[in-house]
Amino acid sequence: MTTGSPPHNITPAISIYIRLAQYPVLADKIHARMRQELFQRGVIDETTFEAQVREEAIESQHRERLSDPYGQEEAHLWQKRLARVRDFHTDAIFADNLGIVLFDKIIQDVLRSQPSSSPSFGLNFNPELAPWEVLFRQGEIYERLPEAEFERWQHHLEEIKVVLIKRMISDQLPYIGVAKRVFTIADLRYIYNRRIGSGKIGGKAAGLMLAWRILQLEMGDGRDIHPSIGIPESYFLATEVIYEFRLRNKLDHFMNQKYRSLAEIREDYPRIVEAHLAGTFPPAIVEQIRDVLTDMGNSPLIVRSSSLLEDNFGFAFAGKYSSFFCPNQGTPEQNLNDLLNAVRRVYASTLNPDAILYRQKHGLIDYDERMAILIQKAVGQPYGQYYFPILAGVAFSQNPFRWNSKIRREDGFLRLVWGFGTRAVDRVSNDYPRLIALSHPQLRPETTAKAIRQYAQWYIDVIDLQDNSFKTLHILDLLDRKYPYLRYIASVKRDDYLQEIVSAGSIRPGDEFVLTFNGLTKDRAFVHMMRSALQRLEATYERPVDVEFIVDILPNYPQTEYQLRVLQCRPLSQRAEAAAVTIPRNIPPEAILFTSNSLVPDGRAEDIRYVVYVDPQAYFMLRDTTIKHELARAIGRLNKRLEDEQFILMGPGRWGSVNIDLGVHVTYADIFNTKVLVEMAVARDGHIPELSYGTHFFQDLVEAGIHSLALHLGAGTADETFNWQFFAGAPNRLADLLPEDASLSPYMKVIDLAELPGGRRLHVLMNGAREEAVGYLA
Repeated sequence: MTTGSPPHNITPAISIYIRLAQYPVLADKIHARMRQELFQRGVIDETTFEAQVREEAIESQHRERLSDPYGQEEAHLWQKRLARVRDFHTDAIFADNLGIVLFDKIIQDVLRSQPSSSPSFGLNFNPELAPWEVLFRQGEIYERLPEAEFERWQHHLEEIKVVLIKRMISDQLPYIGVAKRVFTIADLRYIYNRRIGSGKIGGKAAGLMLAWRILQLEMGDGRDIHPSIGIPESYFLATEVIYEFRLRNKLDHFMNQKYRSLAEIREDYPRIVEAHLAGTFPPAIVEQIRDVLTDMGNSPLIVRSSSLLEDNFGFAFAGKYSSFFCPNQGTPEQNLNDLLNAVRRVYASTLNPDAILYRQKHGLIDYDERMAILIQKAVGQPYGQYYFPILAGVAFSQNPFRWNSKIRREDGFLRLVWGFGTRAVDRVSNDYPRLIALSHPQLRPETTAKAIRQYAQWYIDVIDLQDNSFKTLHILDLLDRKYPYLRYIASVKRDDYLQEIVSAGSIRPGDEFVLTFNGLTKDRAFVHMMRSALQRLEATYERPVDVEFIVDILPNYPQTEYQLRVLQCRPLSQRAEAAAVTIPRNIPPEAILFTSNSLVPDGRAEDIRYVVYVDPQAYFMLRDTTIKHELARAIGRLNKRLEDEQFILMGPGRWGSVNIDLGVHVTYADIFNTKVLVEMAVARDGHIPELSYGTHFFQDLVEAGIHSLALHLGAGTADETFNWQFFAGAPNRLADLLPEDASLSPYMKVIDLAELPGGRRLHVLMNGAREEAVGYLA
């Protein structure tokens, strides 16, 4: 029998009974503390409690066929009976009213009150069965040993760490292999002390804590950055709480949703969200969350999903589950209700269609997915009535896309924004983060001032402290000459060029600010910090990583300093290494359908029979938003209809964008069977559009084995070609495959290459090192 949490389907009373059986000597002290809590919290008064105990004891005498209880049972046996009934009655009332969380706290308090044993270097107990406090104390003994003795007992310390990691963080062997080397007992105790409820803290929280600890290590190479690294203040709502919540609110029947059809899952999901929002939490959990709010003060918060499968070594679940900001500026009760509602919504998101489909596609549908919650202070600063970080974004230790041959992939890549990082990780409408290749940070994808301005960030996500809400503002409604970090993030538009801001005095009335972040890309300290952090994490994880982050600027003299706050870290999904693709030089020109020479990945997709093609010109001329939405749904239906065929998708703009005017608004569920997604940037204004790399949408493509290829057509991209005549003249099979979508034929084609003369197939070859891609018929 272990000391971990019992299976979630055992009732709380039985759970308490099983746990108490593990402490045969301390059970009396634990029961006394339990009764003390019952009386002090007003669950029941002591007089009523003892009267009920006496009544139940007499009933038990009758059950044992004592017809004359007072005459047939001696005084010492009566007292023994009372004591046992008193303990059972304590268990029942405590389980019904105060719950497992407080019970676990009482056990730990009683254990801490035990007298310390004399130091023992050998393990005279089984760590797998030992109480928490015994493990922590023994681990601390080993860590305090002199270096000469430490080596002899180090294997015992490692065993204790592994047991603690498996109990409350992760049981994934790749994670444990790294974590046991870098976590200290103090780190593990910190996690334990900030854990609410029983179970594990989930994948996202596990990745956060591991990344922070890795970056705290002193490597002795003269490049240590640990003084500049931190994490937000965090608490962990552990995985077993969701079971208590669903059992308490009779929501456990929803767990079979994962076996229903996608159409049923989509139809039922709004009702599932409503049912979760109506649920209540165990009182002990509510009290602990109330304590968290007291500790956090009036700082804005973010509630993040942290499921067991999330951010692990193999499946990132990027963007599949929800996270929510809590401005935390209301009354204590309003703030508590907002936070609990955010938790409820995250719990409901475990059953959202995209998450379930993702699990199905990766063979994870039968896994018992449990959701923990990461509650963090939202790092930022107030400016007027708004609260937001100076810099935020997502960073990658490997850069698979190069817009210039000078860029080194191994130096990493940033998507950087002003304000909260939501605009860096999601494909937002008509807005662009700053893309920074850390090998050449001043080398931009855009080359002209007009393009830089057009593809700059124009909106910022903030928390309105007065309205107690999360908002999106135009940057010119917020950014002014008084903003203290203006020169780091902005330039001034001057006719046909952009001028750096040296001082506030150089700004003229009516000047327009453009977010270029040039002040940062020119600062070696900033670039060194970001590059060193990514390289350190990749080296320790032994695989590429991506990191969501916030950066504070400390404008000290003479050297500006930076503080990096890690928000989450996960192993980066990458396609399996394959042999370099050789592109033939003797392809007949009439067989080539398209070529690309920028942002080219490595890989191949051959023997393609179907091409699903959304006409860019017809799409952008379309004014009916209903038809644009229906095109996305039709693509989802084709994704199902062609699931056993080889096909690619081609179409305009930024696929996956929430703005349907910029591209087809599909989700992972609409495209996961395609082999290649070709984003066609047809020049309407003469400039390169935003890259998709780094968004959650792009991560979905990588993990699904889908190649993402950009075609930049027109405006200085003469080396890239597209056979417009072929696509305009090819027969359209859409009506045959999906008769109900025949009305969409003016905007979308399904080309069946097998029916064309010669019965050829499409082959797409991509060589990232040479920045060459070709799609041709053969």
